[in-house]
Amino acid sequence: MSDGQQNGAPSEPTAPEVGTRTLVHALVREDGTVDTGELYAVAEALGMSDQQVRLCVKRLVAEGRFTQEGRGRKARLQACADATGAIAPDVEYVRHAYRQDRGLAPWDGTWHLFAFAVPEAERRARDSLRDTLLHLGAAPLQGGLYVCANPIGSIVEAHASRLGVLPALTRFTSRDLRVGEETDPRGLAALLWPLGRVAERHRALATLASALLGRLAGPDRPTGTERLTSAVELAAVFTAAMRPDPLLPPELLPQPWPGTRARGLAARCWEQLAAGDGRGPEQPRLFRLYEQAVTAAEPPPPPA
Repeated sequence: MSDGQQNGAPSEPTAPEVGTRTLVHALVREDGTVDTGELYAVAEALGMSDQQVRLCVKRLVAEGRFTQEGRGRKARLQACADATGAIAPDVEYVRHAYRQDRGLAPWDGTWHLFAFAVPEAERRARDSLRDTLLHLGAAPLQGGLYVCANPIGSIVEAHASRLGVLPALTRFTSRDLRVGEETDPRGLAALLWPLGRVAERHRALATLASALLGRLAGPDRPTGTERLTSAVELAAVFTAAMRPDPLLPPELLPQPWPGTRARGLAARCWEQLAAGDGRGPEQPRLFRLYEQAVTAAEPPPPPA
């Protein structure tokens, strides 16, 4: 039985722990620098020790990912390349999620299927192809056979071509999918994907975003270190909710779907957080990336 088919009662989610490396990436400014004074302050707010931060910075510099000028809390890090890290959103992925939430990407009833048989000698390519399918929201049906509700064929083919295993890939579509005796699309979705666990992660995101909106609307609006800490926490929980989400069309999901509400609340949080202290080279790049991911999904204004 696949992981997606184990849909017992979901366990209560725990908020993801933000690692020190993730925190450094999150605080990279538009000019590519990290103010270590801010870094230590936010790290302390997240329960990290100064020793953890120092060791992390030392490793990042040793790896050639950053250079460092100065010492301690008065130092400045300079990113040697794009260092937004795993906490940055996949703009196209997030855009599609918000389009689905707004009813702008309806399902046409087509299932997209992929089969491959890559020999053991090319195991690394086989694993990479499998991981790509899972990342794009496909679910395993049998060994080497995957199904997705979204049209990801061109992306999968391009990846298989880069890996040199395109001849081993077969893809086709069907509007008549049956697993055992199950033929109902919603029943198939519940059978193949871990919707209970995905929903719980979105509920955790909604809880955090709702509480943050309350603080942002209150008289003691978070600024400075509090604002940065809130942004890092929101990004971490948003990533934890979105990463395992197969982004099934609304037609296949139980309604109301927690992801729709959670993403709506998160979008409002990012809008207010990004507008908090203005924009400029000292604004963490994270704010712009999330703002772009959310606003990219907005429908175009009606013609004048």
